[in-house]
Parts: sequence; structure tokens; C-alpha cells
Amino acid sequence: MPRKYGVSYDDDYADDFDDYDDDYDYDYRVEGNGTAAETMPKKEASKTGVWRCPICTYDNEDNMSACDICGVLRNPLVKVNAKNDDAAALFNFDAPSPDDLVSNGLQSLKLKSKGKISNERDTNVTVEFESAAEGKESSSASVTSDRSNGINENDSASASGKKLEFSDSSGDTKPLSSKIGKADIISKGKTASFSQYTPEAWMISDKADGELRQLNLAIVGHVDSGKSTLSGRLLHLSGRISQKEMHKYEKEAKQQGKGSFAYAWALDESAEERERGITMTVGVAFFTSNKYHVVLLDSPGHRDFVPNMISGATQADAAILVVDASIGSFEAGIDATKGQTKEHAQLIRSFGVDQIIVAVNKMDVVEYSKQRFDFVKQKLGTFLRSCGFKESSISWVPVSVMENQNLVANPSDARFSWFKGPSLLDAIDSFQLPARDSAKPLLMPICDVKSQSQNQVSVCGKLENGAIRTGSKVLIMPSKEIATARSLERDSKPCSIARAGDNVTVNLQNIEGNRVSAGSVLCHPDYPAQVASQLELKIVVLDISSPILIGSQLEFHIHHAKEAAKVVKILSLLDPKTGKATKKSPRCLLAKQNAMVEVSSPICVHSLGHGKQLL
Repeated sequence: MPRKYGVSYDDDYADDFDDYDDDYDYDYRVEGNGTAAETMPKKEASKTGVWRCPICTYDNEDNMSACDICGVLRNPLVKVNAKNDDAAALFNFDAPSPDDLVSNGLQSLKLKSKGKISNERDTNVTVEFESAAEGKESSSASVTSDRSNGINENDSASASGKKLEFSDSSGDTKPLSSKIGKADIISKGKTASFSQYTPEAWMISDKADGELRQLNLAIVGHVDSGKSTLSGRLLHLSGRISQKEMHKYEKEAKQQGKGSFAYAWALDESAEERERGITMTVGVAFFTSNKYHVVLLDSPGHRDFVPNMISGATQADAAILVVDASIGSFEAGIDATKGQTKEHAQLIRSFGVDQIIVAVNKMDVVEYSKQRFDFVKQKLGTFLRSCGFKESSISWVPVSVMENQNLVANPSDARFSWFKGPSLLDAIDSFQLPARDSAKPLLMPICDVKSQSQNQVSVCGKLENGAIRTGSKVLIMPSKEIATARSLERDSKPCSIARAGDNVTVNLQNIEGNRVSAGSVLCHPDYPAQVASQLELKIVVLDISSPILIGSQLEFHIHHAKEAAKVVKILSLLDPKTGKATKKSPRCLLAKQNAMVEVSSPICVHSLGHGKQLL
């Protein structure tokens, strides 16, 4: 009986086969290098076309390589010298077995010596990852992996796309998206500091005397409250719309039977907006007051265009909430199911706007009634304070846009004599500008992509941080494309430098149009904006028809980005007054509840502690 070569058998085991009669005599040959050579039996079966198994003596067909009965191979792979049963052939492995490949996670292995596999050891591998806030400086996370002595320690720590975990000093675990040799932060909210950044001299404004600072002012409110008409009237009174243009708008509006919409047509320029009589996209215009260069962001009020309203609210430094004072219209605006007044107030507060003017419009319809104004102020004021607005940051201004009362000057109508407060324009000048830092790295969320051509894209948005000039290199996140600012436009006029707070159009070159979109972020090449895959959010549930469950599909709006998102966890319910958790891991969220949830959505975002620039 053939033995397993390289295995030592004791004498008793061999004696059991002493009486076995083998008809075949094997001639074993070993070559000079010590390897076993191919050996053939001296005798073949007497029958032609068949071969006899040396174990069971079954005659197999000649085309079979193994015995059909016992499975023994016709020609053994390795033989040893028959004269020396104790000598075992050496097996020379040039590669690990499949089991070794699976256990070690290696694709190849080089052995230092023949016939021996090097012992495994634990190697502490440092994985470098890009810091969104520190740019060229990199941090490191230690990842322990099983390696063998024959492996180069410079190999990557993990395959592309594998998720790693690291813990910061607070113990919170954050996922890392691993690449070959590097890993990008997938942030849940914490961002690194830009303290190491040194601004260039041209980025700091010289603050020339007489230069007006820019104020971005969002006009929001319920549909048909008079937002676009108010914006158009302010532009006309400030001289931005000439009398000739105004006469043209009046004539066109009367031809379509909408004479009262003449001022609104200064911003509602599309045929569909004029035909339907509602604002559908954010209209942008500007005028100058005594103190500011005011950029008006006329937002749509219809509930179907709330995403567009959000796009305008994210650029705002302050807001005017326009309310219709007429009987029934005010009540419809604050209605819980169809009104947009409350929702717009909550949205602008959630985007960091903390200064607001409540323009109570159409006072002429209610005969400039002080009682009606006080009713609106009492009813709406309670709600605004519940949203987080301070009483000192809310200005109440009754106006009549159609009658031009209390817009840029004190009211002239005798029925309006009871109001002793400021005019709307004076209230706008009373706003305080938020802090703007041109000394930080460039950060500009893209509001819209205006035009595209071969290797050139024109984008617009508000500079949140830093400064940009013609010829600057910029990084577009999350596509990670590098482009060059070919030219800049501010207020439809060419400029060479734009700084934090400016609304600009940037003409980019050396980039394809499909690599940039609304919601992308222009940033400094060495200080990229962070891209988060999972976010922990504090939310307020408005009036909804069905509960929010784990796995619910949502549309996530943040700055100018609109991304599909999914609720991963419902962490806790919050007390609306104190903000403390009242219940852990609820099954669902209902209307008018405050909660902490975790959602998954790849998006450029900042944590609240870092600033509101990307919120």
C-alpha cells in the first residue's frame, strides 16, 4: 500500500502490510538535486487500452487518470527512493495556501527561506487622512493589521472604500473613508481649526472711507402677501428702476389684466411667473440705503417652491417677513396646514438669521387700523419668540406698499398718525451686520450654475469666508476638481477682488460643467470643505401627515444643496423649552415634536460650533 510521503509511520503500522502481495515493482528515481523524479511502473497491464490500479487491481480505461473504484492516481505526483523508506521528499512552496491568503488578507507572499513560512506579527500602520480645516497638515489614525514578515510596510492599510473608525479625545467614534495611503474625514459635525492659515495682504479690506457695506436681505412670507411688489417699490423709490421702465411694466401688466402686479414684474421676469402671478425662483436685485448696499433676495411664498425659498434664506444676513394685514389673509398665512408665514419664519431662523423686520402690509385695506396691527403683532410675536427670535431683534413696521406709506419716509396719511416708529428703510439701516472674516480660507457655497461652455463654467453665490481674485486657484467640493477663477462679477459689474459677504459670479475655467452643480462648495485648494456621510441633527417636526420612522426617505436641504437622505436612527425626543432629552430611541416622530436624529447623506457641511457658513 502506498504511503503518504513525508509522514513517519511506526513499525507496528508497517507490519500490518507485510503480507500484502504486490504484483508491481516500482522503480523510484531521485534526481541529483534531491527532488523526486517521475517514476513509471515496470509492468503495465497485459491488456491494451487499459491500465491496472496498483491498489485494487481494477482495470481502468487508458484515458482515465485515476482509478474508477478507489480513486488512486495513475501516475503518483511525488515518489521517494524505494530503497530508503525513511527519506521524505521535500515540498517547496512558492506561494501560500488559499487558507493563508484568506486568514492574512494578502494577495501575495514572498518567503525568506525555502520550506519555511515566516511567522506572523502585528504591525502598527499609520493611515494619513486629509483634514478639511488644516489643509496640508495631516493627522493620523493608528490601525492595527496582521502582517507577515515578507510584506512591505508601505503597502496600504486597507482596500479602497473600506470604512475605518477612529475616536477623538471625547471618545466619540467617527468613520473614516479609507483610500490607498490616505483617508478622508467623514465628519459627523466636528471640524478642524483654521488657526494655521495665514491670509495674504490683498485679502484684507482697506475699508476706504465712504464705502458702503453689503447687507443681504431676504424677503419672505406667505403667498400673495406683497413680497415682490414691496421689492419692486423699494427699487423704484431708490432709483434702481427708471420711470421709463416702470411705465413699461405698468402697461404690460394692464394688458394682461394684472395692473396691481406692475412693481412685482421688476423681479418676476419669466413668462410663467407673470402669467401665474406668483414668484417661483429667488429674484436678486440691489439698491443703496443711507448705510448699506442692500441685496434683495425676493423669495417665493408658494408652498410648492419652498426649496427655492431655502436657497435664498441661506444667503441672508437679515430678513423681512411680509404679512398681509387684511381680514382673513393674515389668518390664512398662519394656518397650521396651508399657511407659509410660520414655516418661513422657522426656516430663516434655522439658517442662522436672528434679525427680522415684520412688515405688516396692506394696512390701507384695513383703514390703517391700530387695533388690527396690534392683533397681528400679538398673535405673531408669540410664535416668533418661540422660534428663538429675541424681542429686541424684531422690528414691527406697518406699511402700505400700493399707497407708498411708511416705506422710505414717515406716513403721510392722517389715519396713520398713531404710528411713531421708523420707516421700513430706517428699520433696514438699523440692522447689524454679522461678523465676516476675509482672513479665513475661501468658502463659497454655489447657489446656481448660470452658463457652461467647453472647459468653462459660470457659478454664483455668496462668499461666506475668505476672498477671491482673478486668477485664483479654487477647489470644488465634493467633486475635488481644481479650477481657475478667470473673471469675477459683483452686482453685474466686473471686479478683480471679492471678499466675505459679497454676492459674486465666478467664471471658472479648466473644469467640465458636469463636475460642478448647485450645492457644491468653492474652497481653498489646501483647505477643502468637509464631506459628511452621516449627520446628527436637532430637528423640529412641522405639521406632517404621516410619522417619521427609521428608514424614512427624505430630501435634505442645507445651504444650496438638495440631497436624498435616509433616517438612520431616532436618538431621542427633546423638550421644546429646555432642549433636554425626554425619551431615548422613540419608534417614530409625530407632528410638532423636537428630536435628535441621525441621517445618512453625503454632503458638504459644517458643525454648528464651527459656524453657520455651511448650514
